[in-house]
Amino acid sequence: MHSAYFRVNPAIAIFMRHAYIVTMDRTTNLLGALALAVTDRIQSGMQHAFNRSGEMAAAIVVLGYAPGLSVEILRQVLARSHPGTVRLVDRLEEDGLVERRKASDGRAVALHLTRKGAKLRKQLMDRRLDTLEAALEGLTVNERRVLGGLLAKVLTNLPETEMAKHRICRLCAVDVCSDCPIPGHAI
Repeated sequence: MHSAYFRVNPAIAIFMRHAYIVTMDRTTNLLGALALAVTDRIQSGMQHAFNRSGEMAAAIVVLGYAPGLSVEILRQVLARSHPGTVRLVDRLEEDGLVERRKASDGRAVALHLTRKGAKLRKQLMDRRLDTLEAALEGLTVNERRVLGGLLAKVLTNLPETEMAKHRICRLCAVDVCSDCPIPGHAI
């Protein structure tokens, strides 16, 4: 395609941006701010507990609730390339956090946390819980219940595929979410 095809008249772009901002309601804007603030704090807490960046912490969490995953399924949950996921698993294995075992079908390897990996996973989940509890600190028990219902309702609209459900929940404490609004069956 020709590069001129993608050019937008600056006056139209300014008008469209203004129209969007004017029609955006306060709740929409607050949700965006909350999502960024909580994400930043969770990432910071996990970075502090586990001095690695990216999806390495998520890989540890996922392997804790779904031991025996293949590299391919882990890759899909983390939305990474296959080579990138292999390198990630190599680093986790070098750190003594993950081990490769023979899979039942013999064509792939099954990934499992080591004892050290399980201990780190607990620390990561504790940090996440502390961060989320701090964000909800000012709410009453009833307000938390109402918010929980609303969040569940919003979450049901987000996943576009079966694997997207697992991507959304890649850092979840799945054992406390007995009535998950977006249960997945892909892994």
